[in-house]
Amino acid sequence: MTNGGNEARALGQGRVYQASGDQHIIEHHHHGAEWSGPDSVRHPAVGRPPVVLRDRVGEMDRLRAAVEPGVGNRVYVLHGLGGSGKTAVAYTLFRHATEQAGRVGLWVNASDPASLRAGMLAVAADRGASDAELTGARAGLRPAADLVWQYLDRSDQPWLLVLDNADTPAIVRDGGWLRTSPAGTVLVTTRRSAARWWPGAELLQFGVLPREDAARVLQDLAPDAGDAEEAAEVADRLGHLPLALTLAGGFLAHQVIDPWTLTDYRSRLEDDPDLHAIELLDQGADDSSDSRHLVSRTWQLSLDALSAQGLPEATSLMRLLACWAGDPLPLKTLAGAPIAPLLSPSRVESALRGLLDHSLTEVVTGEVRGLRTHGIILDSVARAVPADQRQGLAETAVRLLLAGLPEVPERGPLDPVVLQLSPHVVALLRRVAGWRAEASVVEAALDCVLRVAVAVHRSGDYASAFSLADEAVTVAEPLLGADNLRVLRLRRRAGRSLFRLGRFAEAEAALRQVLADCERVLGPDHPDTLEAALRLSGPLHNLEQVADAFSLVRRAAEGRERHFGRLHPLTLIARSILLEEAAAPQAAGAAARSEVIAGGPALVADCRAVSGPDHQMTLGSELNYALALFRADRPEEALPYIRHAVAGFERMHPQGHPSTFAARQTYSRVLDALGHHDEAVEQCEAVVEGRRRLLGPAHPWTRTAEDLLAQYRSRTSPEGER
Repeated sequence: MTNGGNEARALGQGRVYQASGDQHIIEHHHHGAEWSGPDSVRHPAVGRPPVVLRDRVGEMDRLRAAVEPGVGNRVYVLHGLGGSGKTAVAYTLFRHATEQAGRVGLWVNASDPASLRAGMLAVAADRGASDAELTGARAGLRPAADLVWQYLDRSDQPWLLVLDNADTPAIVRDGGWLRTSPAGTVLVTTRRSAARWWPGAELLQFGVLPREDAARVLQDLAPDAGDAEEAAEVADRLGHLPLALTLAGGFLAHQVIDPWTLTDYRSRLEDDPDLHAIELLDQGADDSSDSRHLVSRTWQLSLDALSAQGLPEATSLMRLLACWAGDPLPLKTLAGAPIAPLLSPSRVESALRGLLDHSLTEVVTGEVRGLRTHGIILDSVARAVPADQRQGLAETAVRLLLAGLPEVPERGPLDPVVLQLSPHVVALLRRVAGWRAEASVVEAALDCVLRVAVAVHRSGDYASAFSLADEAVTVAEPLLGADNLRVLRLRRRAGRSLFRLGRFAEAEAALRQVLADCERVLGPDHPDTLEAALRLSGPLHNLEQVADAFSLVRRAAEGRERHFGRLHPLTLIARSILLEEAAAPQAAGAAARSEVIAGGPALVADCRAVSGPDHQMTLGSELNYALALFRADRPEEALPYIRHAVAGFERMHPQGHPSTFAARQTYSRVLDALGHHDEAVEQCEAVVEGRRRLLGPAHPWTRTAEDLLAQYRSRTSPEGER
């Protein structure tokens, strides 16, 4: 108070109160620093620095050149998915710049506005800004970015400025924080890949490591845990992603009581029922690690950012992608992919652009344009999908795959789209099994696998077809039981592929069990039971149990005729196989065999009427009738049928197919029987070459063709050369 009046003045943190009566005043004062910046901009704020930076040779050469003496006015943007090692590259360049290139290194966390502003003002302080200037910038009395760049431009030492984790480019761009200066070079790490965010900058994309370098990362961190091949196997499981490799190596390196080997670690990743692979990876993080260094959280940061930008649908789309595999997914699979009420078809495009911009996925070109998302990202996202959304996502994923898969694929080269979908059907089955989806969804996922397995089988790739079917059975049988109809069909498909692979005894055992189970569960006359009987005949025939094979095929043909009629394609197929079985003298009595063979012309005519003269079913009937005529010592009658069949199969499969080689082998037999030995040799040579290429040299059918060719050559060689 002054002069007894009402004027008063407070000093420091004090307050002055005026009242006309009694007042009871309570104040709580909390005093602290008005501003706090980073502890240092001279040291990189990274989690676990790399022991040795692996791969990235070309990129590091370009970046080292950017910090050579006299180089400035440059901005480099390192972009890629989270966990791809962008910060590790920046750290390595920072060390090179400060220790070998004679530069001042300045490191700023650009992940959020506050950190960026505080870090850049600390840079200004480092370069000589006064306290008064900094206070004015913090108080908004002068442009902060201008102050920082004023002192960067005036720096008496060349510098390297790293803006790490700049995943919201608008923060850097709109605040004027990103500029160039002749005094130094700027390096930005970000997940945002669109060039529009970084005008004038040179963009360097980063992804996963090559297999050998990925294995070396593990060995750098845990040198005693295993050899190079064991490290490579773990690296394969982790998709060669630097973050995942670093976490795995860190976990192994810091175990004390009972250290695991790399093989132990891989086993736990794949088979531990009590520990999710993502949880195991996170255990390798330092105690102080933030979300960016955890595979369970790092990509959620990008999804959260997209939601904040008005694209919550990006999360829904990412969760849908997590139903499938990390292999390229045909882009057209996503055409019209509603996940009501979370994602409408009109928002799929914008959601996808958001994921692409944040490097959560990438478009790959080729024969089929695809979308590739890293498997670790998919596992992390799938693990976090709310339980009440999993059923709807699984149903949508199944529906979209079924829409892109032919229900009845033709024989011949595999459709490139189906080929790309192959890994996704198994991944989807595993995902819905892991989510404990309803049985109907698991069955629908099995339908997807079955369609692909049939298509792959009919392309002639029997090993892949067997692998698909066998893996699906392994996943689904514990959930649905061995007697489930879809499981039975896949077990039958696996048996058929074993047969085509020449593993006749295994095929016979598998298909005999399927037939027994079908008879018990479905009844002896069910269409699936009849199909099992028909397919068991193949291995039985090749195991010289020809009479049993003939009996099973006749049962299937008669049963199908009762069910579907004489001209149904399934009946025609069974009648054609019966004709093939009748060609063997041991199949049945002469009267029964003659009756079947006599029906050959009618069968061929029926196939032509139903499917046309050049359909594979018609060509197959001609092939089998020609074989039966040859076995009945009637090669002249067989010749026109087998010629037409060979020509048709060659038109249908110009690159070769097992059906073509079967037809050409029968053609060679007919030619040899007619005395055209040179032509027979020519045809059989083509069979041997084709079967060696498609089936392998050890396949029984390849050896049969080789023996047949040796016989032909012995008959065409001069007497002295036999």
